[in-house]
Amino acid sequence: MGSARLPILLSALGAAAIFVSAAAQSPQGTTAGPAPVQTGAPGAGPPSITAKLPPGMPKGYLSLSQLPDSLALLPPPPAEGSAAFARDEETDKAMARPKDSPRFIQAASDADLKPAHAFQAFACAAGVTPDAKRTPVLYRVMSKAMIDIGLSTYKAKDHYRRVRPFVAHGDTTCSPHDEAVLRTDGSYPSGHSALGWGWALILAELMPDRADAILQRGRDFGDSRLVCNVHWASDVDAGRLMAAATLARLHAEQAFRADLDAARAELARSGTKRAPSVEACSTEAAGLRLQ
Repeated sequence: MGSARLPILLSALGAAAIFVSAAAQSPQGTTAGPAPVQTGAPGAGPPSITAKLPPGMPKGYLSLSQLPDSLALLPPPPAEGSAAFARDEETDKAMARPKDSPRFIQAASDADLKPAHAFQAFACAAGVTPDAKRTPVLYRVMSKAMIDIGLSTYKAKDHYRRVRPFVAHGDTTCSPHDEAVLRTDGSYPSGHSALGWGWALILAELMPDRADAILQRGRDFGDSRLVCNVHWASDVDAGRLMAAATLARLHAEQAFRADLDAARAELARSGTKRAPSVEACSTEAAGLRLQ
């Protein structure tokens, strides 16, 4: 699953699946120059994953047939020359930041989807550091939902194979080591943005008293993809829609609802929550300001 030939998001889902598989067996476990802008050539890039999961990858809460259909739910990405695409281009310019700026550095951190790192993005907003040992149920919920939310984006990704802004403009990104893979992985919708918004929705439900801060962080997680120059604004918007659609579907699953209840009880127990440091949260706050 860690092969560089796999899309970045898919590799990260594999990392989440490793935890899901282990948790299910534990006592706590219950389950170049400017390029064309619009789309890539049909059939180009990595093989489709919408027909079956990669070998050895456990599912989340949903089977592939139960996932929301991103191709049915999303309109086509904006056509070059349209008003919607002009907005994408305008936002791309507005969100650009110097590579040594705090916001660019934070965006680079948000690009890392390894669960042990990515879940920490919400520690300051939630006042809790999701941890595989201290909060195993919460960690499992976020890991399993990560698989469902991420996979929900791939039907449209595989169909449209939209070219990313850094490829279209001949630029670079906040993750230079990932650029070769990103060039062949469809831009629309944004999987990172879907995950950030989906995690935010889950955490906001579990901690309603901190919902505003959590949702703001979920929004900023998606905006980091604009700062990184790897997604258009319409990609990010579409990713958030797929996150909401997937969470709505997950609530129909008894296993998901049971895990949410268990995670809520886990968070209510003393000793399970580890608050992030004031210094770390100050650094994050500075990194999220669009200066």
